Amino acid sequence: MSINVGVFGAGGRMGSTVCQAVQADPELELVSAVDPNFRGIDLRTVTGIESDLKISGEAVSFERTGAQVVVDFSSRAASVENLSWLASHGVHAVVGTTGFSAEELAGFEDGFTSSNCVIAPNFAIGAVLMMHFAAIAAPYFDSAEVIEFHHESKIDSPSGTAMLTVAKMAEASSDWTEDPTEQQVIEGARGAEGPSGIRVHSVRMRGLVAHQEVLLGTTGQTLSIRHDSLDRSSFMPGVLLAVKQVASRPGVTLGLDALLDL
Repeated sequence: MSINVGVFGAGGRMGSTVCQAVQADPELELVSAVDPNFRGIDLRTVTGIESDLKISGEAVSFERTGAQVVVDFSSRAASVENLSWLASHGVHAVVGTTGFSAEELAGFEDGFTSSNCVIAPNFAIGAVLMMHFAAIAAPYFDSAEVIEFHHESKIDSPSGTAMLTVAKMAEASSDWTEDPTEQQVIEGARGAEGPSGIRVHSVRMRGLVAHQEVLLGTTGQTLSIRHDSLDRSSFMPGVLLAVKQVASRPGVTLGLDALLDL
């Protein structure tokens, strides 16, 4: 029996890629596509897939079409409103939007009681492994910095992936050398200071998709752990995994690593 899937933000670059991935998976059925910016447009026109669906402008489409799981890669503000609707209507959610505040995440925890939610800053399985390896390596090094690179349209900085990476490394080790910088010729040249003093640097550039490098150093050696998403299709195996597992993950699950048993 297939899982009925809806996509919020279906007209965007990530949303249309999700629609294509869902349509191609024999275990899933794409039943609704919602995007207020593309209301009334044929889904085939936006995504190129063979579908008779028209993009709706309202979340009520998910209820009308019997969507069991909704994938959301929209903006933070739109996602907060959408997740509230999904929680109140008992629909499972898989979320790739980032930038949520602690208060918003707490609200999701309170709201998802009759359905479940998986929120991940990065659905690329390689990126999840990068974070995992960085946390394993952290106790064996004295210095660490994270550099994340994204496309020119990403509006939050640092990325959710970078913030989660630093949090995991800081949890694994709090013993890092202090920043020796006494004078910054240009303010911000040393990046942002994350947990345990680990520095984070953000690059926004046309031509990039999503990339991150973790640099660790100790006496006489360095270690670089890097992941590159060269195309948005890199996120789809993780998205489809979450769609298929969300029903068995009570409440709100943060990070794809829980689904990979890391």
